[in-house]
Amino acid sequence: MTHRDVVVWGGGCGGVAAALQSARSGAETALFTPGRWLGGMVSSAGVCAPDGHELTCWQTGIWGAFLRQLELEEPSGLDHNWVSCFGYRPQTAERILQRWVAAEPRLEWRPHCRLEQVHGQQGRLHSLEILSVKGVETFSADVFVDGSDLGDLLALSSVPCRWGWEAKEMWDEPSAPDQSRLESDAFFEQQPIQSPTWVVMGQLRGELAPQRAAGIPRFPFDRSTDSFGLEKTITYGRLPSGLVMLNWPLEGNDWHNGLDRCLSADGQVRAELDQEMQRHSKDFLAALEECSDGWITAGNAFPGEDPSLALMPYWREGRRLMGRSTVTERDLLPMSRGALRGPLPIDAQGRCTSIAVGTYANDHHYPGEDWPLAPKSVRWGGRWSGTPFCIPFDALISDSIPNLVMADKGFSVSHMANGATRLQPLILNLGQVAGLAAAMAVRQSCDLGDLEVESIQSALIHEPKAPAAVLPIWDWPHWHPHWVTAQEQGLAQPEHLDAMGCLSGSEASMLMPPGMNQAPHQSHEVGLSGVLTGNLQEGYQLQTSEGIWPLITLEPAIHHWLSEQDHSGQTLNLRGIKNPWGPWVRVTGVLDQAN
Repeated sequence: MTHRDVVVWGGGCGGVAAALQSARSGAETALFTPGRWLGGMVSSAGVCAPDGHELTCWQTGIWGAFLRQLELEEPSGLDHNWVSCFGYRPQTAERILQRWVAAEPRLEWRPHCRLEQVHGQQGRLHSLEILSVKGVETFSADVFVDGSDLGDLLALSSVPCRWGWEAKEMWDEPSAPDQSRLESDAFFEQQPIQSPTWVVMGQLRGELAPQRAAGIPRFPFDRSTDSFGLEKTITYGRLPSGLVMLNWPLEGNDWHNGLDRCLSADGQVRAELDQEMQRHSKDFLAALEECSDGWITAGNAFPGEDPSLALMPYWREGRRLMGRSTVTERDLLPMSRGALRGPLPIDAQGRCTSIAVGTYANDHHYPGEDWPLAPKSVRWGGRWSGTPFCIPFDALISDSIPNLVMADKGFSVSHMANGATRLQPLILNLGQVAGLAAAMAVRQSCDLGDLEVESIQSALIHEPKAPAAVLPIWDWPHWHPHWVTAQEQGLAQPEHLDAMGCLSGSEASMLMPPGMNQAPHQSHEVGLSGVLTGNLQEGYQLQTSEGIWPLITLEPAIHHWLSEQDHSGQTLNLRGIKNPWGPWVRVTGVLDQAN
């Protein structure tokens, strides 16, 4: 038997984040993944146009560090599609993560593993049996981390967990079905979780012929282009070098059939589900290729027999821990009309227990019509963005097994709230929290639940390589010299963080806010001059000598300036990054303005 301080199981992006942070925090760490790649959603599952956490105030933690490294390593930048502000190739992401893992002397990574058994002792996890190329090996640890997409460790450790829907009566979630409907409508049995997608990569070749722009894919995808047309459907997930992430929810390649098979103990049953999902996505690509007259064909993005197919499915939901606390839809929603954030988690001593910030608008994938969801989006910086919410540390742990912490989608969250908590940026940062907490528990020789949340928060804010926000403060971007102070002041006096996500009080008023041209320069920035037209609600455009560009920004100072008054008609000099596929210019600085 081999002992490590911390053992992480799983190929999700939360798993690799946990392993990295555990090792960086001083713990001897082992990471076991079932596949040859280790990035989960951000690489091996091919979901390479991340949603959420796009504003610079949310670009923190391992998510922020990962994003900035991608910007350095993608020669053509990240502005390539209209669904996200960031598009990159899966190979680039995986190269970064594997290099980070290899740089940690306390971290051992084993790919191509299978989790065979989990052993407990006196109410704690004691060891895992892993089948690898070396045969069956047993690894014991002080703390175990579940970094899998489906909650594999939960299944074998007999920790109480949830699967599927909960009734409205449980938590009074506004978008949840009531108990009588759950019991009478066969839909909920047929669709126990959100639909996954097996991403397939396309490759754009040349230009779309004008007569093909309104092309309609053949059956069974005849409705997939109804909402946006063929060109927008295809370029939704455009990536560098003309790669295209096909992850299309509207009558596209989401998969809805027999999803409970993903939990089967029979490997053949799981393999059949995988094959069905893969065939469905390949058929979708073939339909798009046919109706676009070969504008899109199969891409080359992954190792293996078929380089167009992701190495694993994009699971939006799996088993979910029944933790010390549970994040519900109520925790996601703005506190009142006009508010910009959800409630802060406050314990009995009046302390804020948040350890991560989520931002994505609640989004559920099922067959048929969209599920009606309570709104949590706001018009910000010329585009729609999700309002932020907090994750308390107690949602990552349970009293059932005190040395197990969740690092991926399977933390303690309701089915309805999972639609906003499942995205790459938050999961990377929750994995960071899990790895940090695991290492701290080892160092202090205590259970995870005995850790002081203030110590976790402080370590995250001051983390040397990837400082992470724990509070949803809109005004200070990650690059600002007062970002740390703002986070600390918010924790010291959470009552001063108002419903608009702004700090109030005399100390906050002494912090220098960011300037409109203070953001760091980025690659691919250009200078633009023109006349501003439009308005904040409908969107601003810059009329230049080359044409009219819609404007968006991810910078708080620029958003505030645009929001203060009507600037239409002003002549501006800007710096920004052009995205022809948005289409928009992402404004990074306002150099000067004149009436």
